[in-house]
Amino acid sequence: MTRLALVTLLLAGAASTAQAQELRIHGGTIYTGVADQPTAEVVLVQDGRIFYVGTAAGAPDVEYAEDLDLKGAVLFPGFTDGHAHLDGIGWRELTLNLEGAASVAEAMARLTAWAEVHPAGPIVGRGWIETHWPEARFLTAADLDAAAPGRVVLLGRADGHAVVASSAALAAAGVTADTVAPSGGEILKDEAGQPTGLLVDAAEQLVSGLMPQADPAALREAYRAGFRVEAAYGWTGVHFMSAPWKDVPLMEAMALAGEAPLRIYNSVTPDGAAELIAGGPRSVADGRIITRAIKYYADGALGSRGAALFAPYADRPDTTGLMQITEQEIVPLYQAALKGGIQVATHAIGDRGNASVAEWYQQALAGVAPEDRPNGADVRWRIEHAQILRPSDYHWFQDLPIIASMQPSHAIGDLHFAPARLGDARLDGAYAWHSLADLGVIVVGGSDAPVERGAPLIEFYAAVARRDLQGFQGPDWRPNEAVDRATALKMFTLWPAYASFREDELGTIEVGKRADFTAFDVDLMTVPETDIPRGRALLTVVDGVVVYRAGQP
Repeated sequence: MTRLALVTLLLAGAASTAQAQELRIHGGTIYTGVADQPTAEVVLVQDGRIFYVGTAAGAPDVEYAEDLDLKGAVLFPGFTDGHAHLDGIGWRELTLNLEGAASVAEAMARLTAWAEVHPAGPIVGRGWIETHWPEARFLTAADLDAAAPGRVVLLGRADGHAVVASSAALAAAGVTADTVAPSGGEILKDEAGQPTGLLVDAAEQLVSGLMPQADPAALREAYRAGFRVEAAYGWTGVHFMSAPWKDVPLMEAMALAGEAPLRIYNSVTPDGAAELIAGGPRSVADGRIITRAIKYYADGALGSRGAALFAPYADRPDTTGLMQITEQEIVPLYQAALKGGIQVATHAIGDRGNASVAEWYQQALAGVAPEDRPNGADVRWRIEHAQILRPSDYHWFQDLPIIASMQPSHAIGDLHFAPARLGDARLDGAYAWHSLADLGVIVVGGSDAPVERGAPLIEFYAAVARRDLQGFQGPDWRPNEAVDRATALKMFTLWPAYASFREDELGTIEVGKRADFTAFDVDLMTVPETDIPRGRALLTVVDGVVVYRAGQP
Protein backbone atom coordinates (compact mmCIF):
# COMPACT_ATOMS: atom_id res chain seq x y z
CA MET A 1 0.00 0.00 0.00
CA THR A 2 1.38 3.40 -0.93
CA ARG A 3 1.87 6.26 1.50
CA LEU A 4 -0.85 8.21 -0.34
CA ALA A 5 -3.29 5.33 0.06
CA LEU A 6 -2.53 5.09 3.76
CA VAL A 7 -3.13 8.79 4.28
CA THR A 8 -6.37 8.56 2.32
CA LEU A 9 -7.59 5.80 4.60
CA LEU A 10 -6.74 7.88 7.67
CA LEU A 11 -8.61 10.90 6.40
CA ALA A 12 -11.66 8.74 5.69
CA GLY A 13 -11.59 7.42 9.24
CA ALA A 14 -11.32 3.90 7.87
CA ALA A 15 -9.87 0.93 9.71
CA SER A 16 -8.57 -2.43 8.59
CA THR A 17 -7.80 -5.55 10.53
CA ALA A 18 -5.70 -6.86 7.65
CA GLN A 19 -3.34 -3.94 6.93
CA ALA A 20 -1.46 -2.70 9.97
CA GLN A 21 0.20 0.71 10.04
CA GLU A 22 3.85 1.52 10.48
CA LEU A 23 3.92 4.53 12.76
CA ARG A 24 6.22 6.95 14.52
CA ILE A 25 4.43 8.60 17.44
CA HIS A 26 5.98 11.57 19.24
CA GLY A 27 5.37 15.16 20.27
CA GLY A 28 3.62 14.65 23.59
CA THR A 29 3.85 12.87 26.90
CA ILE A 30 3.63 9.10 26.46
CA TYR A 31 2.62 7.05 29.51
CA THR A 32 3.63 3.43 29.10
CA GLY A 33 1.99 1.87 32.15
CA VAL A 34 5.32 0.17 32.90
CA ALA A 35 6.82 0.83 36.34
CA ASP A 36 10.51 0.89 35.33
CA GLN A 37 9.89 3.08 32.26
CA PRO A 38 6.76 5.11 33.03
CA THR A 39 7.11 7.64 30.20
CA ALA A 40 8.67 7.81 26.77
CA GLU A 41 9.33 10.35 24.02
CA VAL A 42 8.84 8.12 20.99
CA VAL A 43 6.98 4.94 20.09
CA LEU A 44 7.63 3.10 16.84
CA VAL A 45 5.19 0.58 15.39
CA GLN A 46 5.75 -2.00 12.68
CA ASP A 47 3.21 -4.54 11.42
CA GLY A 48 0.82 -3.59 14.19
CA ARG A 49 3.32 -4.29 16.98
CA ILE A 50 5.41 -1.97 19.12
CA PHE A 51 9.11 -2.34 18.32
CA TYR A 52 10.60 0.69 20.08
CA VAL A 53 9.69 2.68 23.19
CA GLY A 54 12.11 5.29 24.53
CA THR A 55 13.91 8.52 23.91
CA ALA A 56 14.00 10.34 20.59
CA ALA A 57 17.78 10.19 20.58
CA GLY A 58 17.80 6.44 20.98
CA ALA A 59 15.20 5.64 18.33
CA PRO A 60 16.42 3.52 15.41
CA ASP A 61 16.51 5.14 11.97
CA VAL A 62 13.85 3.20 10.12
CA GLU A 63 11.22 3.99 7.53
CA TYR A 64 7.62 4.40 8.64
CA ALA A 65 4.42 5.06 6.73
CA GLU A 66 2.93 7.69 9.03
CA ASP A 67 4.39 10.26 11.38
CA LEU A 68 1.95 11.01 14.20
CA ASP A 69 2.85 14.24 15.94
CA LEU A 70 0.78 14.40 19.13
CA LYS A 71 1.24 18.19 19.25
CA GLY A 72 1.10 18.16 23.02
CA ALA A 73 -1.60 15.52 23.41
CA VAL A 74 -1.02 12.73 25.93
CA LEU A 75 -0.75 9.11 24.82
CA PHE A 76 -1.71 6.09 26.92
CA PRO A 77 -2.01 2.36 26.40
CA GLY A 78 -5.31 1.67 24.67
CA PHE A 79 -8.24 2.19 27.02
CA THR A 80 -10.59 -0.79 27.28
CA ASP A 81 -14.15 -0.62 28.55
CA GLY A 82 -14.27 -3.66 30.82
CA HIS A 83 -18.07 -3.87 30.88
CA ALA A 84 -20.37 -2.44 28.22
CA HIS A 85 -23.20 -3.46 25.92
CA LEU A 86 -22.16 -2.73 22.35
CA ASP A 87 -25.56 -3.43 20.85
CA GLY A 88 -27.28 -1.16 23.38
CA ILE A 89 -24.80 1.62 22.67
CA GLY A 90 -25.67 1.39 19.00
CA TRP A 91 -29.41 1.22 19.54
CA ARG A 92 -29.19 4.25 21.81
CA GLU A 93 -28.14 6.16 18.69
CA LEU A 94 -31.06 4.80 16.65
CA THR A 95 -34.04 4.78 19.07
CA LEU A 96 -35.69 7.14 21.57
CA ASN A 97 -32.99 8.26 23.99
CA LEU A 98 -34.29 9.55 27.34
CA GLU A 99 -30.85 9.99 28.83
CA GLY A 100 -30.59 13.26 30.71
CA ALA A 101 -34.34 13.88 30.91
CA ALA A 102 -34.73 16.07 34.01
CA SER A 103 -38.31 15.21 34.87
CA VAL A 104 -41.31 13.08 33.98
CA ALA A 105 -42.58 16.05 31.98
CA GLU A 106 -39.39 16.32 29.92
CA ALA A 107 -39.23 12.57 29.29
CA MET A 108 -42.83 12.54 28.12
CA ALA A 109 -42.29 15.59 25.91
CA ARG A 110 -39.51 13.65 24.18
CA LEU A 111 -41.85 10.69 23.78
CA THR A 112 -44.55 12.86 22.22
CA ALA A 113 -42.07 14.39 19.78
CA TRP A 114 -40.74 10.96 18.83
CA ALA A 115 -44.26 9.59 18.30
CA GLU A 116 -45.10 12.44 15.96
CA VAL A 117 -42.05 11.75 13.80
CA HIS A 118 -42.57 7.96 13.96
CA PRO A 119 -46.34 7.53 13.57
CA ALA A 120 -46.39 3.74 13.06
CA GLY A 121 -45.19 0.73 14.98
CA PRO A 122 -44.06 0.19 18.57
CA ILE A 123 -41.97 2.87 20.25
CA VAL A 124 -38.91 1.59 22.07
CA GLY A 125 -36.57 3.73 24.14
CA ARG A 126 -34.26 3.75 27.09
CA GLY A 127 -32.32 5.97 29.46
CA TRP A 128 -34.78 7.49 31.95
CA ILE A 129 -33.93 7.54 35.63
CA GLU A 130 -36.11 9.07 38.30
CA THR A 131 -33.59 9.63 41.09
CA HIS A 132 -33.13 13.35 40.24
CA TRP A 133 -36.68 14.06 39.11
CA PRO A 134 -38.80 16.57 41.02
CA GLU A 135 -41.70 14.10 40.76
CA ALA A 136 -39.55 11.54 42.65
CA ARG A 137 -41.30 8.53 41.13
CA PHE A 138 -41.08 5.91 38.41
CA LEU A 139 -42.77 6.39 35.07
CA THR A 140 -46.20 4.77 34.68
CA ALA A 141 -48.40 3.50 31.90
CA ALA A 142 -50.63 6.54 32.48
CA ASP A 143 -47.70 8.83 31.67
CA LEU A 144 -47.01 6.99 28.43
CA ASP A 145 -50.69 6.87 27.46
CA ALA A 146 -51.02 10.63 27.81
CA ALA A 147 -47.86 11.32 25.81
CA ALA A 148 -48.48 8.80 23.02
CA PRO A 149 -52.18 7.81 23.11
CA GLY A 150 -52.97 4.31 21.94
CA ARG A 151 -49.38 3.43 21.08
CA VAL A 152 -47.41 0.40 22.17
CA VAL A 153 -44.57 2.01 24.12
CA LEU A 154 -41.74 0.32 26.01
CA LEU A 155 -39.24 2.55 27.79
CA GLY A 156 -36.35 0.96 29.66
CA ARG A 157 -34.95 2.48 32.82
CA ALA A 158 -31.30 3.51 32.45
CA ASP A 159 -30.03 0.50 34.41
CA GLY A 160 -31.73 -1.96 32.07
CA HIS A 161 -33.43 -3.70 34.99
CA ALA A 162 -36.92 -2.23 34.58
CA VAL A 163 -39.18 -1.24 31.73
CA VAL A 164 -42.35 0.82 31.76
CA ALA A 165 -45.05 -0.29 29.33
CA SER A 166 -48.01 1.64 28.02
CA SER A 167 -51.55 0.36 28.51
CA ALA A 168 -51.60 -0.76 24.89
CA ALA A 169 -48.39 -2.69 25.44
CA LEU A 170 -49.69 -4.32 28.64
CA ALA A 171 -52.88 -5.31 26.85
CA ALA A 172 -51.00 -6.70 23.86
CA ALA A 173 -48.83 -8.78 26.21
CA GLY A 174 -51.81 -9.95 28.27
CA VAL A 175 -50.54 -8.39 31.51
CA THR A 176 -53.42 -7.79 33.93
CA ALA A 177 -54.04 -7.49 37.65
CA ASP A 178 -54.10 -11.29 37.79
CA THR A 179 -50.75 -11.80 36.08
CA VAL A 180 -48.18 -13.45 38.32
CA ALA A 181 -44.64 -12.13 38.01
CA PRO A 182 -42.05 -14.71 36.93
CA SER A 183 -39.46 -15.78 39.47
CA GLY A 184 -36.89 -13.04 39.86
CA GLY A 185 -39.26 -10.34 38.68
CA GLU A 186 -41.85 -7.92 39.99
CA ILE A 187 -44.95 -6.29 38.52
CA LEU A 188 -45.52 -3.01 40.33
CA LYS A 189 -49.19 -2.43 41.16
CA ASP A 190 -51.19 0.49 42.47
CA GLU A 191 -53.43 0.58 45.54
CA ALA A 192 -56.26 -0.95 43.53
CA GLY A 193 -54.08 -3.90 42.51
CA GLN A 194 -53.70 -2.80 38.89
CA PRO A 195 -50.32 -2.85 37.11
CA THR A 196 -48.70 0.57 37.08
CA GLY A 197 -46.81 -0.35 33.92
CA LEU A 198 -43.43 -0.86 35.58
CA LEU A 199 -41.96 -4.34 35.15
CA VAL A 200 -38.79 -5.15 37.08
CA ASP A 201 -36.03 -7.62 36.11
CA ALA A 202 -37.48 -10.98 35.03
CA ALA A 203 -40.93 -9.41 34.60
CA GLU A 204 -39.54 -7.57 31.58
CA GLN A 205 -39.86 -10.88 29.77
CA LEU A 206 -43.62 -10.44 29.77
CA VAL A 207 -43.40 -7.75 27.09
CA SER A 208 -40.22 -8.83 25.29
CA GLY A 209 -42.27 -10.28 22.45
CA LEU A 210 -43.48 -6.76 21.59
CA MET A 211 -39.99 -5.52 20.86
CA PRO A 212 -39.62 -4.99 17.11
CA GLN A 213 -37.33 -7.61 15.65
CA ALA A 214 -34.57 -5.79 13.84
CA ASP A 215 -33.83 -6.88 10.30
CA PRO A 216 -30.22 -7.86 9.58
CA ALA A 217 -29.40 -4.54 7.94
CA ALA A 218 -30.73 -2.55 10.91
CA LEU A 219 -28.85 -4.76 13.36
CA ARG A 220 -25.62 -4.31 11.44
CA GLU A 221 -26.14 -0.55 11.46
CA ALA A 222 -26.66 -0.64 15.22
CA TYR A 223 -23.29 -2.34 15.64
CA ARG A 224 -21.66 0.14 13.27
CA ALA A 225 -23.08 2.95 15.38
CA GLY A 226 -21.77 1.32 18.54
CA PHE A 227 -18.29 1.02 17.05
CA ARG A 228 -18.33 4.66 15.95
CA VAL A 229 -19.33 5.95 19.37
CA GLU A 230 -16.79 3.85 21.27
CA ALA A 231 -13.91 4.70 18.94
CA ALA A 232 -14.69 8.42 19.22
CA TYR A 233 -14.57 8.17 23.01
CA GLY A 234 -11.09 6.68 22.84
CA TRP A 235 -11.86 3.07 23.66
CA THR A 236 -9.69 0.60 21.77
CA GLY A 237 -11.58 -2.41 23.12
CA VAL A 238 -14.83 -3.42 24.75
CA HIS A 239 -15.69 -6.35 26.98
CA PHE A 240 -19.17 -6.92 25.58
CA MET A 241 -21.34 -8.22 28.41
CA SER A 242 -24.49 -10.19 27.62
CA ALA A 243 -23.50 -10.31 23.98
CA PRO A 244 -26.46 -11.98 22.21
CA TRP A 245 -25.32 -15.40 21.08
CA LYS A 246 -27.19 -14.96 17.81
CA ASP A 247 -25.13 -11.82 17.07
CA VAL A 248 -21.70 -13.43 17.43
CA PRO A 249 -21.56 -14.59 13.77
CA LEU A 250 -22.51 -11.07 12.65
CA MET A 251 -19.71 -9.48 14.69
CA GLU A 252 -17.26 -12.04 13.37
CA ALA A 253 -18.36 -11.33 9.79
CA MET A 254 -17.98 -7.60 10.37
CA ALA A 255 -14.45 -8.14 11.67
CA LEU A 256 -13.50 -10.24 8.67
CA ALA A 257 -14.92 -7.53 6.40
CA GLY A 258 -12.93 -4.79 8.14
CA GLU A 259 -16.02 -3.30 9.80
CA ALA A 260 -14.97 -3.92 13.42
CA PRO A 261 -12.44 -1.20 14.27
CA LEU A 262 -12.20 -2.12 17.96
CA ARG A 263 -11.35 -5.26 19.91
CA ILE A 264 -14.40 -7.06 21.22
CA TYR A 265 -14.25 -9.63 24.00
CA ASN A 266 -17.63 -11.34 24.17
CA SER A 267 -19.31 -12.68 27.28
CA VAL A 268 -22.42 -14.20 25.77
CA THR A 269 -25.98 -14.68 26.93
CA PRO A 270 -26.77 -18.03 28.61
CA ASP A 271 -28.71 -19.31 25.59
CA GLY A 272 -25.36 -19.76 23.87
CA ALA A 273 -23.65 -21.50 26.77
CA ALA A 274 -24.03 -25.10 25.62
CA GLU A 275 -22.86 -24.37 22.08
CA LEU A 276 -19.92 -22.22 23.20
CA ILE A 277 -18.80 -24.84 25.71
CA ALA A 278 -19.07 -27.59 23.09
CA GLY A 279 -17.12 -25.62 20.48
CA GLY A 280 -14.66 -23.92 22.78
CA PRO A 281 -13.39 -20.32 22.68
CA ARG A 282 -13.80 -18.53 19.35
CA SER A 283 -11.47 -15.98 17.76
CA VAL A 284 -11.50 -14.35 14.32
CA ALA A 285 -9.58 -11.68 12.44
CA ASP A 286 -6.36 -12.10 14.42
CA GLY A 287 -8.19 -11.79 17.73
CA ARG A 288 -10.32 -8.80 16.81
CA ILE A 289 -13.46 -10.63 18.00
CA ILE A 290 -12.92 -13.16 20.80
CA THR A 291 -15.77 -15.11 22.39
CA ARG A 292 -14.79 -17.16 25.42
CA ALA A 293 -17.06 -16.19 28.33
CA ILE A 294 -20.67 -16.57 29.49
CA LYS A 295 -22.58 -13.90 31.41
CA TYR A 296 -25.07 -14.96 34.09
CA TYR A 297 -27.27 -12.91 36.42
CA ALA A 298 -27.50 -13.45 40.18
CA ASP A 299 -29.71 -10.49 41.12
CA GLY A 300 -31.11 -7.18 39.85
CA ALA A 301 -30.16 -3.52 40.23
CA LEU A 302 -30.05 -1.21 43.23
CA GLY A 303 -32.05 1.62 41.69
CA SER A 304 -35.09 -0.54 41.01
CA ARG A 305 -34.58 -2.37 44.34
CA GLY A 306 -33.83 -5.62 42.57
CA ALA A 307 -30.33 -6.02 44.01
CA ALA A 308 -30.41 -8.87 46.53
CA LEU A 309 -29.58 -7.74 50.08
CA PHE A 310 -29.22 -9.65 53.34
CA ALA A 311 -31.33 -7.11 55.20
CA PRO A 312 -34.36 -5.20 53.86
CA TYR A 313 -33.98 -2.00 51.90
CA ALA A 314 -33.76 0.96 54.25
CA ASP A 315 -36.34 2.86 52.19
CA ARG A 316 -38.62 -0.11 51.54
CA PRO A 317 -38.50 -2.61 54.40
CA ASP A 318 -40.90 -5.04 52.73
CA THR A 319 -38.26 -6.27 50.26
CA THR A 320 -34.70 -7.56 50.20
CA GLY A 321 -34.45 -7.58 46.40
CA LEU A 322 -34.62 -10.32 43.80
CA MET A 323 -32.36 -13.29 43.11
CA GLN A 324 -32.44 -14.30 39.45
CA ILE A 325 -31.16 -17.86 39.77
CA THR A 326 -30.68 -20.57 42.38
CA GLU A 327 -27.67 -22.54 43.57
CA GLN A 328 -29.16 -25.74 42.17
CA GLU A 329 -29.49 -24.15 38.74
CA ILE A 330 -26.21 -22.30 38.47
CA VAL A 331 -23.50 -24.51 39.99
CA PRO A 332 -23.82 -27.23 37.29
CA LEU A 333 -23.63 -24.49 34.64
CA TYR A 334 -20.45 -23.12 36.19
CA GLN A 335 -18.94 -26.60 36.29
CA ALA A 336 -19.78 -27.20 32.63
CA ALA A 337 -17.99 -23.95 31.76
CA LEU A 338 -14.96 -25.05 33.78
CA LYS A 339 -14.75 -28.33 31.87
CA GLY A 340 -15.10 -26.50 28.55
CA GLY A 341 -12.42 -23.89 29.23
CA ILE A 342 -14.96 -21.07 29.17
CA GLN A 343 -14.71 -18.05 31.47
CA VAL A 344 -17.68 -17.14 33.66
CA ALA A 345 -18.87 -13.62 34.47
CA THR A 346 -21.80 -13.20 36.86
CA HIS A 347 -23.76 -10.02 37.51
CA ALA A 348 -24.09 -9.37 41.25
CA ILE A 349 -24.91 -6.03 42.83
CA GLY A 350 -26.37 -6.59 46.31
CA ASP A 351 -24.39 -7.98 49.24
CA ARG A 352 -26.48 -11.17 49.24
CA GLY A 353 -26.06 -11.50 45.48
CA ASN A 354 -22.29 -11.15 45.70
CA ALA A 355 -21.90 -13.53 48.64
CA SER A 356 -24.05 -16.11 46.88
CA VAL A 357 -21.99 -15.95 43.69
CA ALA A 358 -18.73 -16.30 45.63
CA GLU A 359 -20.06 -19.37 47.43
CA TRP A 360 -21.31 -20.85 44.16
CA TYR A 361 -17.95 -20.23 42.53
CA GLN A 362 -16.26 -22.04 45.41
CA GLN A 363 -18.61 -25.03 45.06
CA ALA A 364 -18.11 -25.24 41.31
CA LEU A 365 -14.32 -25.00 41.57
CA ALA A 366 -14.23 -27.63 44.31
CA GLY A 367 -16.26 -29.99 42.14
CA VAL A 368 -13.96 -29.96 39.09
CA ALA A 369 -10.31 -30.88 39.55
CA PRO A 370 -7.75 -28.60 37.84
CA GLU A 371 -6.61 -31.47 35.62
CA ASP A 372 -10.15 -31.66 34.23
CA ARG A 373 -10.13 -27.98 33.23
CA PRO A 374 -8.50 -26.80 29.97
CA ASN A 375 -7.37 -23.65 31.80
CA GLY A 376 -6.18 -25.53 34.88
CA ALA A 377 -6.36 -23.30 37.92
CA ASP A 378 -6.18 -20.09 35.85
CA VAL A 379 -9.90 -19.62 35.27
CA ARG A 380 -10.12 -15.84 35.88
CA TRP A 381 -13.79 -15.86 36.84
CA ARG A 382 -15.40 -12.47 37.28
CA ILE A 383 -18.16 -10.78 39.24
CA GLU A 384 -19.69 -7.99 37.22
CA HIS A 385 -20.40 -4.89 39.33
CA ALA A 386 -19.44 -6.30 42.78
CA GLN A 387 -21.23 -3.17 43.86
CA ILE A 388 -22.40 -3.71 47.45
CA LEU A 389 -20.21 -6.03 49.53
CA ARG A 390 -19.93 -6.92 53.17
CA PRO A 391 -16.32 -6.19 54.12
CA SER A 392 -16.24 -9.65 55.63
CA ASP A 393 -16.72 -11.01 52.09
CA TYR A 394 -13.72 -9.25 50.53
CA HIS A 395 -11.65 -12.37 51.17
CA TRP A 396 -13.49 -14.29 48.45
CA PHE A 397 -11.91 -12.06 45.81
CA GLN A 398 -8.46 -12.92 47.17
CA ASP A 399 -8.97 -16.55 48.02
CA LEU A 400 -10.61 -18.01 44.91
CA PRO A 401 -9.56 -15.48 43.37
CA ILE A 402 -12.32 -13.44 41.70
CA ILE A 403 -11.86 -10.52 39.32
CA ALA A 404 -13.99 -7.55 40.41
CA SER A 405 -15.39 -5.91 37.28
CA MET A 406 -16.65 -2.52 38.48
CA GLN A 407 -17.98 0.67 36.91
CA PRO A 408 -16.84 3.86 38.67
CA SER A 409 -19.58 6.05 37.19
CA HIS A 410 -22.21 3.99 39.04
CA ALA A 411 -20.85 5.37 42.30
CA ILE A 412 -21.10 9.00 41.21
CA GLY A 413 -24.65 8.50 40.01
CA ASP A 414 -25.83 6.24 42.80
CA LEU A 415 -24.50 8.52 45.54
CA HIS A 416 -27.74 10.49 45.20
CA PHE A 417 -29.97 7.55 46.17
CA ALA A 418 -27.85 4.63 47.44
CA PRO A 419 -27.62 5.98 51.03
CA ALA A 420 -31.41 5.99 51.21
CA ARG A 421 -31.63 2.48 49.75
CA LEU A 422 -28.92 1.01 51.98
CA GLY A 423 -28.58 3.08 55.13
CA ASP A 424 -25.19 4.23 56.34
CA ALA A 425 -23.73 0.98 57.66
CA ARG A 426 -23.88 -0.84 54.33
CA LEU A 427 -21.95 1.93 52.60
CA ASP A 428 -18.76 0.55 54.17
CA GLY A 429 -18.61 -2.09 51.45
CA ALA A 430 -20.19 -0.09 48.63
CA TYR A 431 -18.23 0.62 45.43
CA ALA A 432 -15.10 -0.45 47.31
CA TRP A 433 -12.50 -0.11 44.55
CA HIS A 434 -9.68 1.03 46.83
CA SER A 435 -10.25 -1.65 49.46
CA LEU A 436 -10.24 -4.43 46.88
CA ALA A 437 -7.24 -3.10 44.94
CA ASP A 438 -5.30 -2.75 48.20
CA LEU A 439 -5.88 -6.45 48.79
CA GLY A 440 -4.31 -7.27 45.44
CA VAL A 441 -7.61 -7.92 43.69
CA ILE A 442 -7.78 -7.26 39.95
CA VAL A 443 -10.35 -4.47 39.60
CA VAL A 444 -11.45 -4.04 36.00
CA GLY A 445 -12.91 -0.64 35.15
CA GLY A 446 -15.87 -0.32 32.83
CA SER A 447 -18.79 1.94 32.06
CA ASP A 448 -21.86 -0.32 31.68
CA ALA A 449 -22.91 1.86 28.74
CA PRO A 450 -25.64 2.49 27.72
CA VAL A 451 -26.64 2.37 31.40
CA GLU A 452 -24.12 5.20 31.79
CA ARG A 453 -22.81 7.59 29.14
CA GLY A 454 -19.75 5.41 28.54
CA ALA A 455 -16.97 8.01 28.28
CA PRO A 456 -13.57 6.84 29.57
CA LEU A 457 -12.74 10.26 30.99
CA ILE A 458 -15.89 10.22 33.12
CA GLU A 459 -15.00 6.75 34.37
CA PHE A 460 -11.41 7.73 35.17
CA TYR A 461 -12.61 10.86 36.97
CA ALA A 462 -15.15 8.89 38.98
CA ALA A 463 -12.47 6.43 40.07
CA VAL A 464 -10.07 9.07 41.35
CA ALA A 465 -12.51 11.75 42.56
CA ARG A 466 -15.52 9.73 43.75
CA ARG A 467 -17.65 12.84 43.19
CA ASP A 468 -20.40 13.56 40.71
CA LEU A 469 -19.69 15.77 37.73
CA GLN A 470 -20.71 18.86 39.70
CA GLY A 471 -18.18 18.02 42.42
CA PHE A 472 -20.74 16.78 44.95
CA GLN A 473 -19.84 13.85 47.15
CA GLY A 474 -22.01 13.87 50.24
CA PRO A 475 -20.95 13.51 53.87
CA ASP A 476 -21.09 9.72 54.03
CA TRP A 477 -19.83 8.59 50.64
CA ARG A 478 -16.61 6.94 51.83
CA PRO A 479 -14.04 9.15 50.05
CA ASN A 480 -11.31 6.70 51.08
CA GLU A 481 -12.56 4.34 48.37
CA ALA A 482 -11.26 6.63 45.59
CA VAL A 483 -8.13 5.24 43.93
CA ASP A 484 -4.87 6.91 42.93
CA ARG A 485 -4.27 7.69 39.28
CA ALA A 486 -1.79 4.89 38.66
CA THR A 487 -4.39 2.39 39.87
CA ALA A 488 -7.10 4.02 37.78
CA LEU A 489 -4.90 3.69 34.69
CA LYS A 490 -4.49 -0.03 35.33
CA MET A 491 -8.26 -0.38 35.76
CA PHE A 492 -8.77 0.67 32.15
CA THR A 493 -5.67 -0.76 30.49
CA LEU A 494 -3.65 -3.60 32.01
CA TRP A 495 -6.33 -5.14 34.20
CA PRO A 496 -8.94 -5.51 31.42
CA ALA A 497 -6.17 -7.12 29.36
CA TYR A 498 -5.59 -9.61 32.19
CA ALA A 499 -9.33 -10.27 32.55
CA SER A 500 -9.45 -11.26 28.87
CA PHE A 501 -6.28 -13.40 29.06
CA ARG A 502 -4.31 -10.93 26.94
CA GLU A 503 -1.94 -9.20 29.34
CA ASP A 504 1.01 -10.46 27.26
CA GLU A 505 -0.32 -8.57 24.24
CA LEU A 506 -2.23 -5.58 25.57
CA GLY A 507 -2.49 -3.13 28.44
CA THR A 508 0.91 -1.41 28.41
CA ILE A 509 3.16 0.26 25.85
CA GLU A 510 6.01 -2.25 25.63
CA VAL A 511 8.09 -3.72 22.84
CA GLY A 512 6.35 -6.71 21.30
CA LYS A 513 2.84 -5.79 22.39
CA ARG A 514 0.05 -4.83 20.01
CA ALA A 515 -0.04 -1.19 19.04
CA ASP A 516 -3.22 -0.05 20.78
CA PHE A 517 -3.14 3.56 21.98
CA THR A 518 -5.49 6.28 23.20
CA ALA A 519 -4.55 9.96 23.15
CA PHE A 520 -6.43 12.61 25.14
CA ASP A 521 -6.08 16.36 25.23
CA VAL A 522 -5.65 16.27 29.02
CA ASP A 523 -2.93 14.65 31.10
CA LEU A 524 -4.93 12.31 33.31
CA MET A 525 -1.99 11.80 35.63
CA THR A 526 -1.38 15.46 36.52
CA VAL A 527 -4.34 17.77 35.80
CA PRO A 528 -6.75 18.80 38.56
CA GLU A 529 -9.50 16.22 39.00
CA THR A 530 -12.17 18.62 37.80
CA ASP A 531 -10.42 18.97 34.44
CA ILE A 532 -10.44 15.25 33.66
CA PRO A 533 -14.04 14.88 32.40
CA ARG A 534 -13.72 18.12 30.42
CA GLY A 535 -11.18 16.54 28.09
CA ARG A 536 -11.73 14.54 24.94
CA ALA A 537 -10.12 11.79 22.94
CA LEU A 538 -7.98 12.97 20.04
CA LEU A 539 -6.71 9.69 18.68
CA THR A 540 -7.65 6.02 18.87
CA VAL A 541 -5.25 3.44 17.42
CA VAL A 542 -5.84 -0.31 17.21
CA ASP A 543 -3.20 -2.69 15.83
CA GLY A 544 -1.31 0.34 14.56
CA VAL A 545 -4.32 1.59 12.58
CA VAL A 546 -5.83 4.98 13.36
CA VAL A 547 -9.52 4.21 13.81
CA TYR A 548 -10.49 7.65 15.12
CA ARG A 549 -8.90 11.08 14.82
CA ALA A 550 -10.63 14.14 16.26
CA GLY A 551 -11.89 16.46 13.55
CA GLN A 552 -12.03 13.77 10.88
CA PRO A 553 -15.26 12.24 9.58
